[in-house]
Amino acid sequence: MTRTTDTTDFLAPARLGRLELPHHLVMAPLTRNRAEADGTPSDLMVTHYAQRASAGLIVAEGSTPNAVGQTYPDITAIHTDRHQEGWRKVTDAVRAAGGRMFLQLQHGGRVSHPATTGLTPVAPSAVPLPETIFTAGGHRPGAVPREMTADDIRTTIADFAAAARRAVDAGFEGVEVHAANGMLLHQFLADNTNRRDDAYGGPAGRRVRFAVEVAEAVADAVGADRVGIRISPASTVNGVREEDTDGLYATLLARLTGLDLAYLHLVRSDPAAGWYRRIRAAWPGTLIGNPDLTDLSGEAVARASREMLAAGADLVALGRPFLANPDLVERLRRGAPLNPVRDRYFMYVGGAAGYNDYPALDAPDAQTSPSSDSIVALDGARVA
Repeated sequence: MTRTTDTTDFLAPARLGRLELPHHLVMAPLTRNRAEADGTPSDLMVTHYAQRASAGLIVAEGSTPNAVGQTYPDITAIHTDRHQEGWRKVTDAVRAAGGRMFLQLQHGGRVSHPATTGLTPVAPSAVPLPETIFTAGGHRPGAVPREMTADDIRTTIADFAAAARRAVDAGFEGVEVHAANGMLLHQFLADNTNRRDDAYGGPAGRRVRFAVEVAEAVADAVGADRVGIRISPASTVNGVREEDTDGLYATLLARLTGLDLAYLHLVRSDPAAGWYRRIRAAWPGTLIGNPDLTDLSGEAVARASREMLAAGADLVALGRPFLANPDLVERLRRGAPLNPVRDRYFMYVGGAAGYNDYPALDAPDAQTSPSSDSIVALDGARVA
């Protein structure tokens, strides 16, 4: 476990495996579409992450392990030498500023489009995304994915392992396997997107197999203490539906527990939810809670962080608060107001606006009071 004492002091030092953390606050992965067209991290991203190096740990945005896994235009990847070199610039800058980083590995599965990748999406079954998806040419209806063959599954698992090795070689302390929010691994978990009748479909014990094998392969590649996994029980993001959330995740956690992973990361954690309490009781290792924030004032963020720790989380992952406040930790330490989030710049746009131009607390143009805009999220499915 990360904590050795019963405390809700989120600014107290913490530990994550072999990593000493200055406090309990983690920057959650946030896809912001600021990469170069081929998926290489841009100079904007070097600046962005270095600005936020005071986070106890940064989990960098979802990065695809292969070309067919790309979700939207201008998202990051980690399957070529150029991608790796680009990420090395980011990790070097963050380390120089005193920070630590994991990289989230994300395969979109059916959350993709030939207009973006030039490839037919792959998924557990040929079930299209029920909503439109953003491409360089605007929003388009979801494409019918190709059902993955046994060879596709083996190759994809190997791609995740290779991406993890590249991430560590690029300077990341570890990786987070993305099994949440309706992406490929979640598509295998969910009943309505996995209609297979082979060893990877049917009852929960078979639907969890792909996620477990990815986690095993990644842990074998870089060491289990460098691997976290992110899940989103009961989530319907990107059209997934779970008929038996409790049974499904009990089965998944039973299979993952023996791997001795660095952490389990719960999306939009609600300490009052029954599924949260059951997962906390079942998971013997470090748990990162990601509170579902509607109020982004400093008081609300601090309160939610304390409540997460009181409910048994070991670390607290915050997304939008870190996006809008490069010096979030210092603002919370001082009880200072937080910058409002400028929602129009969340996704599908490039440039520094709404990304690197949020002022630090002591800057001349720093915000002195929160804005009501700070509680609105235009793209709630992909922000935290």
